[in-house]
Amino acid sequence: MDRRAPSNAVIPFLLTEGVLYAFFLFLDAAGDSEAAVPVKYAGILLCLAFSLLCAARGGDRLAPLALALTACADWFLLVRNGRYALGVALFLCVQTVYLLRLRRAGAPSAWFLRSSLALLGGLAVCAAGMASPLNLLAALYFSQLLSNTALAWTRRGTRWRVFALGLTLFIGCDACVGLFNVLPPSSPLFPAVSIGMWLFYLPSQVLIALSALPGKEALHGQNQ
Repeated sequence: MDRRAPSNAVIPFLLTEGVLYAFFLFLDAAGDSEAAVPVKYAGILLCLAFSLLCAARGGDRLAPLALALTACADWFLLVRNGRYALGVALFLCVQTVYLLRLRRAGAPSAWFLRSSLALLGGLAVCAAGMASPLNLLAALYFSQLLSNTALAWTRRGTRWRVFALGLTLFIGCDACVGLFNVLPPSSPLFPAVSIGMWLFYLPSQVLIALSALPGKEALHGQNQ
């Protein structure tokens, strides 16, 4: 098995993602967000394809599953622009896969942290008078993203630093999504957060895909 293949694909992967990234940011800035949708989704599918290549060459095999679920979620939330509850539920499944990945790397489950953040998120949604099923589901999902990000930064090695940075950018994306949904369009911050969602999001997924590269890192993250 040629394990050099994924490494040889890194530069073409990054260059292609860079072109897509610049293109859809230009379209967003120009106000043509509808035309940017297929470009954005192509970037997500490319992340999935790269992670599958990594898995086939001895890399992480949970990352492709998470990125496949991510692509499904984005199909509903981005491409179809509907079925929001299903899309958020799929993102919650993504975080469950990342929890499994972190557990394999020796991280604790951190159930107290997870349950505490979930409770605080639910209380915050209720206190804001926004306690719809969708918003409560989104608060649960976001609590698990925060927990996974905190755990990822405790792992040692290049792979886990890349993964942790990807999750951190994911938080930036979701913070922009939250502001986008609560700010009035007349707010001076509204244009910034509307662009900021994908400004953070695609780089986060690229980093997560890169964290699937095969390497010498042991399951418990003690090397590399």
